[in-house]
Amino acid sequence: MSTPSDHEPHGTHQTKKAAASGWIGSALEYYDFFIYATAASLIFPQIFFPSDNPAVAIIASLATYGVGYVARPVGAFVLGHWGDTHGRKYVLLLCMFLMGFATMAVGLLPTYQQVGILAPALLVLLRLIQGFAVAGEISGASSMILEHAPFGRRGYFASFTLQGVQAGQIFAAAVFLPLAHYMPTKAFNSYGWRIPFLLSALVIVAGYIIRRKVEETPAFAEEAEHGEIPKSPIIQAIQLSWKDILRVICMALMNVIAVVAAIFGAAYAVQPAYGIRFPKDVYLWIPIVGNILAVFIIPFVGNLSDKIGRKPLVIGGALGSGLLSFVYLHAISIHNMWMAIVTSLLMWGVVYQGYNAVFPSLFPELFQTRSRVSAMAIGQNIGTTITALLPALFATVAPPGSTNIPLTIGAITFGVTLIAAVAALTAQETYRIHLNDLGHKGAVPVEKQVYDRIRAQSLVGAKIG
Repeated sequence: MSTPSDHEPHGTHQTKKAAASGWIGSALEYYDFFIYATAASLIFPQIFFPSDNPAVAIIASLATYGVGYVARPVGAFVLGHWGDTHGRKYVLLLCMFLMGFATMAVGLLPTYQQVGILAPALLVLLRLIQGFAVAGEISGASSMILEHAPFGRRGYFASFTLQGVQAGQIFAAAVFLPLAHYMPTKAFNSYGWRIPFLLSALVIVAGYIIRRKVEETPAFAEEAEHGEIPKSPIIQAIQLSWKDILRVICMALMNVIAVVAAIFGAAYAVQPAYGIRFPKDVYLWIPIVGNILAVFIIPFVGNLSDKIGRKPLVIGGALGSGLLSFVYLHAISIHNMWMAIVTSLLMWGVVYQGYNAVFPSLFPELFQTRSRVSAMAIGQNIGTTITALLPALFATVAPPGSTNIPLTIGAITFGVTLIAAVAALTAQETYRIHLNDLGHKGAVPVEKQVYDRIRAQSLVGAKIG
């Protein structure tokens, strides 16, 4: 009979410290990533891309936002390699400092009026660094938390990685939007927009204090002690687990739901060319409220995945949110603003979390310890980068003036979520497999009764501790 002592790594498991480290690091990284997105829409066209044609300036500014996604696959290869050869702790510190310093540097950049073309060139360079850095955060943080978590509670603790991501987006909105709203336009354009970027310095200090206190995971330490660190974990990951990497790529396409809700859906609802004309200020609150909902729901779903498994929640979240995309876009098409808002929050803030809260445990559980960070980083970032191309596809197949927009975009969205659901369906269920056995062919799950007993002991131990 399998027991934790036989199949779990020995050593000190700093579960709560690891979860806190993953949370604050993800919050920092995505705070930085999304204040850039906000600035690219609100202020960068005027100060970095001045043009006689405002449309050209807007396109150029938003293009720099997309550059961040282009850099993610490159970052996944480099930072994944680092995480599997030097340790989870060190790759997370590297990601945090790269992202933090790049973000602060944006806040110190001269404008186009001051240095000419050098200003947008530096902006693009810093955005590339941001995209590079964020590529290693979720895979590194998920692996760190997973490998510190007790057997039977990995889904719950790993979900804090994504709770941090949602919190970071809330922080970004909470800092940026009040400044843009209440500061005089001249003052905001001059120096106010820089404040959210420079505040990254405070979060870097907090993140460093927490992350430096977390020890390397026992699983990675055992690999290093036994001399089993591969020289090229990427090659090993592809050789051993290429099918699961493809599954992760397909499941990561679930980011299409965020694209539909916050990018295409918002444009469809508020841009005059589409003729719906919902109020912009009301629609700005959808991602904020959706993220607030997600912050509360994510740990609940993560805990549920430890009870019933990862796959049912991912499959249900994929199919459910895909079907709700039809309802959401239909509500916009019939000019029912409140129906659109409620459906969007249900689709994105609630049902989508069946996937969003679970992938931080499912993805790394599909791979062996020695190549875990690389394999997850490559798969997840390639899939997410593909979804970054979808807004352009949606605008091409459903431009202003076209008919059946809800059916066209809804069908594409559901098709993508169906791909994700099939990928999850064909993956191995991992929640009852011991950590040392993950990613190995023929790994046998612990019997449900035995698993439930081990999990109950972990819960009692957590309450006593």
